[in-house]
Amino acid sequence: MQVLKGYILFILGMFLLTGLHSYAQDNAEEITFTMNLSKEELGLNERLRVDFTMNKDGDNFKPPQFEGFKVVMGPSQSISSSWVNGKRSFSKTYTYILVPTARGNFTINQATIDIGGQTYKTTPKKVEVTAAVDKPNSQKTVDDVADESLHLVAEVSKGNPYLNEAVTVIYKLYVSPNISVTNYRPLDNPTYNNFWSQDIPVTKHTAQNGTYQGKPYRFVVLKRVVLYPQKSGKLDIEPLSLEIFVDVPTNRRDFFGGRIYTQTSKTVSAGSRTINVKPLPEAGKPANFSGAVGDFDFSVTTSKTQLNASESLQAKVEVSGKGNLKLFQLPEPELPSSLEVYDPEYDEDIRTYSTGMEGKVANNYTIVPSFRGKYPIPSISFSYFNPSNGKYESINSDEINIEVVEGPAGNTDNAASPSANKQLVVPTGEQFHFININANLGPIGVNHFFGSRLFFILLLAPLLLIPVAILVFKKREAIASDVIGNRIKQANKLARKYLSTAKKELGNKEAFYVALEKGLHNYLKAKLHIETSEFSKDKITDILFEKGVEKSDIEGFVGLLTNCEMARYSPFSNVQMQQDYEKASEVISNLDKHL
Repeated sequence: MQVLKGYILFILGMFLLTGLHSYAQDNAEEITFTMNLSKEELGLNERLRVDFTMNKDGDNFKPPQFEGFKVVMGPSQSISSSWVNGKRSFSKTYTYILVPTARGNFTINQATIDIGGQTYKTTPKKVEVTAAVDKPNSQKTVDDVADESLHLVAEVSKGNPYLNEAVTVIYKLYVSPNISVTNYRPLDNPTYNNFWSQDIPVTKHTAQNGTYQGKPYRFVVLKRVVLYPQKSGKLDIEPLSLEIFVDVPTNRRDFFGGRIYTQTSKTVSAGSRTINVKPLPEAGKPANFSGAVGDFDFSVTTSKTQLNASESLQAKVEVSGKGNLKLFQLPEPELPSSLEVYDPEYDEDIRTYSTGMEGKVANNYTIVPSFRGKYPIPSISFSYFNPSNGKYESINSDEINIEVVEGPAGNTDNAASPSANKQLVVPTGEQFHFININANLGPIGVNHFFGSRLFFILLLAPLLLIPVAILVFKKREAIASDVIGNRIKQANKLARKYLSTAKKELGNKEAFYVALEKGLHNYLKAKLHIETSEFSKDKITDILFEKGVEKSDIEGFVGLLTNCEMARYSPFSNVQMQQDYEKASEVISNLDKHL
């Protein structure tokens, strides 16, 4: 009886252990979304770190309002993913750094995220903000150090320019000597609405010593742009936003005593700037003013002043100097109507410096006289506004006389008058002939088709094509019978199709892995007729397993998707990118045998 009782207890214990093990596995697969605070009580001069962590990737993350606090950094994002004994461990965290704006008791409300079609919420937590402490006990994090050591500044040359006057904006990145910048990428480039803009390429990023807010910094010029305001009033210059990747020193040391650095990224913005554009004065504005603003010279020249009729000459109307050379119209010369004038050819030689545009623009007119005589080109005027003295200035060209020494005689009075509109018709010989209505026309040559070379070629061509067609048919039959070879060719062609974009981006880490991930998803979408973007990697694994795909190919496919995610936040070498590309080609070829 005692033996039977002990046996029953043993069986019950085994069932209990099995149930606990199953329960633990079920819990391990449960989705969690939690909020963690670095402290629940802090001084007014301390910082609060808030982490939102989930064990499954999700969409539409919405943080709380953080009432009573100001966000000084965030959200920064970190992802941890690993495979251990065939099981995947995943963690994704959104981090915010907050500073309190007042004393009192505050609540960090719920954050929400969509995971697997369901909405998950964090539990609200209370925080007490006390009076400022003498020695804040919160140690600065890596993100705090990066936040204090990076500053993107937009330096504007003029805050109150005239309409169409050059304004230079120089974007400088100030970096504290405590950290080092490894790379950067633009997040949001300004559009410069209501400005005509011209970028000045920065060919070399050379670090220079300088100061920022009275402290020693190094700075690098990242971007230069020259703006010409196109309307008066207050105009906003949109901010430039960058993501900067930096190495921040920690308090830890390696085996040799060297300081250990941690890599992080920070989003910096130059901040919006507003300039007040003054309109051009109406007093003293010339009637022929066409919008030129700057300091210019003006001239009208001709390639020759003496020529024969039916010869051509070139007349050039040119403006040179410094200002908005591309933003105004050149004056047109008034030429006698007896001169044939062609549409002008526009020519420019402009260089853009940090102070604005410099160079020259010109219209080249081709002029052809028909009659001998003297033709004056009257003086013309060019007006511009000079912002240095705030006045309009005008330049008059010299009058030019063109003399045509040889040619048919015309009405000299009309030739000298710009308003003349009549010309004499000068006969030059027998210009018109009668049509012969009694023509005796005949064929020049007669070619017969029958018996010609083309006739025999067309007759024998079908006989010559029969053996060629037999050889082609046998070749196609041999290729069609090679089932294995055709499948390999088809698989390789399919891999090249979906990975063509990724191959073009080899060497560009971010674009390469985005294209690689899209190619893998598009392949499954085409083969399985499903939207893979809606599935997790576990779901994709189950589907491939049901299709009879080998375990090694499934692990390779999922491993590539994992590398695509991790590549956004971890450094990957060109060798690793090449290996991942080759692995993707191999995996798609292998999967195509089963799908």
